[in-house]
Amino acid sequence: MKHFGYQRRFYRDWINPRDLYINHIVDKETDLQVLTNKRLDIDFFKERLHQYRWEIENYIIKDKRFLTALKPIPVDPQAPLIIQKMAEATKLAEVGPMAGVAGAVAEFLGKDLLKKGYKEVIIENGGDIFLKTSKRRIIQIYTGNKKIWRGLGLKIKPQDTPLGVCTSSGTIGHSLSFGRADTATIISKNTALADAVATAVANRVSSAQDLPKALEFARSIKGVLGVIIIIGNNLISWGKVEFVRLR
Repeated sequence: MKHFGYQRRFYRDWINPRDLYINHIVDKETDLQVLTNKRLDIDFFKERLHQYRWEIENYIIKDKRFLTALKPIPVDPQAPLIIQKMAEATKLAEVGPMAGVAGAVAEFLGKDLLKKGYKEVIIENGGDIFLKTSKRRIIQIYTGNKKIWRGLGLKIKPQDTPLGVCTSSGTIGHSLSFGRADTATIISKNTALADAVATAVANRVSSAQDLPKALEFARSIKGVLGVIIIIGNNLISWGKVEFVRLR
């Protein structure tokens, strides 16, 4: 589940792709970086973002558990699609429904842009990323001030996209976590699932001894394609993961 206090996304200062347009879109607590191959139709994008936010907020008015629950809850079968997708993903991850909100919003918006004819779309929502790309991209993994992991990146191949790459942390950022993992990164075609599982995995890691069981938990979830977990000087990974070292 996310806490909504604003924190500046300083890592965005490191991003400077010469082939993409960059936009920063904010709607209340939602703070997005949007990268596209052509100029963003901002009015269209904001209208879609506002619609998804309205659907989530309106559902919370009907069922306040959707905002506060730390475990999966059933939802109305007539609920908006984004609500259903969040509930499905967080049920698999065994966490509360809002644990998938950032990934779900990023993916729904990203797919809206793809339907509108954009060929390159990267939407970053507080460290949770949806991307569709026609060329290789590198996602840097940030672990705070730990020098050993400085410059560690994850290679994303265009044939593997669209894809969700989501990260949760018990030591960095504003998300609620019950663990001490520096980063728990999950790769999935389902960005809401990647977000929810990242939260669940980070919750399970309080020390290096927890890494194998946390990894096994993530691997067991259908739809998870890759896992990276870091705590201190310890890293464990599995699946569709290819590391690069950035200078």
